Amino acid sequence: MKASRDFLVFSLCLLLNACGNANQINGHSMKTAHQSVAIIKKYLPANQQVEFEVAYWALRKQIKDDKTFLSAIDQKTSADIIALGKAGFAKDKAAGVPELASYDNWEQMIASQIGQREEQDRSATDPKDKKGYPRVDYKMHAM
Repeated sequence: MKASRDFLVFSLCLLLNACGNANQINGHSMKTAHQSVAIIKKYLPANQQVEFEVAYWALRKQIKDDKTFLSAIDQKTSADIIALGKAGFAKDKAAGVPELASYDNWEQMIASQIGQREEQDRSATDPKDKKGYPRVDYKMHAM
């Protein structure tokens, strides 16, 4: 009986430790990293969600090797990832990466990304979908 109680306490401690790091990325595997990023992004303020996502994928683009990437992001918070993204942007901008030539700074690139996403959201509706089309109601009755 005591052994099962000890196991229960041990399991509860593991669960609490796993939940206690909810604002950090779990770099155990690519799957857990992506799940952590999705959870962190979900609870970030709207103005930081795009910045966090762009920084994360910019880091992934810079670090191709899975093990190296996972060790670089393990236990990092959203602020850490954004700081790494900004540093990578500055390094790439100084190196003259052509994709970044049109942006003066990190904030301008993020503003551009937000604008593109808003435009995509607006154009996501089908132009053929018109309001005021005839309604079709079916009478459900027993036969």
